[in-house]
Amino acid sequence: MKQSEVTLSKATLEDAADIHAMQLQAFLPLLEKYQDYETNPANETLERLVERMNQDFVDYYIIRNAGNAVGSMRVKKTDEHHYWLGQLCVVPQSQSQGIAQQAFARIEEIYSDAKTWGLATVVQEERNCYLYEKLGYRRTGETQQINDRLTLCFYEKKLVK
Repeated sequence: MKQSEVTLSKATLEDAADIHAMQLQAFLPLLEKYQDYETNPANETLERLVERMNQDFVDYYIIRNAGNAVGSMRVKKTDEHHYWLGQLCVVPQSQSQGIAQQAFARIEEIYSDAKTWGLATVVQEERNCYLYEKLGYRRTGETQQINDRLTLCFYEKKLVK
């Protein structure tokens, strides 16, 4: 089976409700599992999402597979040539198809000036950790315990230019 072409399109405020719905679908199982009501994107209000979209140093992208919206990602410019990935999600029915890997490749093409990328993930979600490590991200050693069920670990990818 040939892998579909994954594309990214820069989101606008008109996409906010769709992004919010995809975040809810993708992150709700983790919210229920870990009961992390402070940082889980499934608990983020549409109003908060719109506030983030309006930040000058933040871009949101819709991830499309064969033309259909299947996820989203937030890119935050933290410094010159340094970016942070957040709220990366692929809806459950589209997971395990290589979509996230292709989305990472596309975002690195879009931000070709990047020297470093950072992200955080749930240390207990081994599949996510495996994916990021496969893509060249390395654990920084920094962690943040959110509650007795969930710990975040931080990753960085350094790009040689």
